[in-house]
Amino acid sequence: MKRTVLFAAIFLVTLTATGCSLLPVKHKPADSITPAGRVDLSDSKAVKELLHLQHRQWKDTGYALGGLSRQGIDCSGFVYITYLEKLGIELPRSTELQAQTGTEVARSELRPADLVFFKTGSKLRHVGMYIDNDSFLHVSKKEGVTISKLSDYYWGTRYWHSRRVGD
Repeated sequence: MKRTVLFAAIFLVTLTATGCSLLPVKHKPADSITPAGRVDLSDSKAVKELLHLQHRQWKDTGYALGGLSRQGIDCSGFVYITYLEKLGIELPRSTELQAQTGTEVARSELRPADLVFFKTGSKLRHVGMYIDNDSFLHVSKKEGVTISKLSDYYWGTRYWHSRRVGD
């Protein structure tokens, strides 16, 4: 009995600790997701508007590891769905693979929709999408879909790198 409880506890801790660095998910989002026509990512104004629209549409959605719906979503799933629904680009589903997509871009050169990555633990990674003026759109475990500042103490000390997709 004690051994079963110990194994269950270890499993739950391991599952919780994986965060958004979840390995690739083997399923696609619900059929209700309609890919957009491809957006010109160099049109900063249009891209910012689409990211703010996505925030308004998803802001009451909470965090759920592996989630891909308004009942709950994780960081890489939100990036995946946002790129597909709003920008017409299909990205890999996992943070690990998203961190290898596109080309690396300097933090000082960020533009709307660039992916921003953070190291939130020894093996944990987090991803969001840059909007402008030091802000980025992402899914927080505590707040769900939200906008934060790169310069916030938490995010600023964990910033890892950024990538540009679609150029």
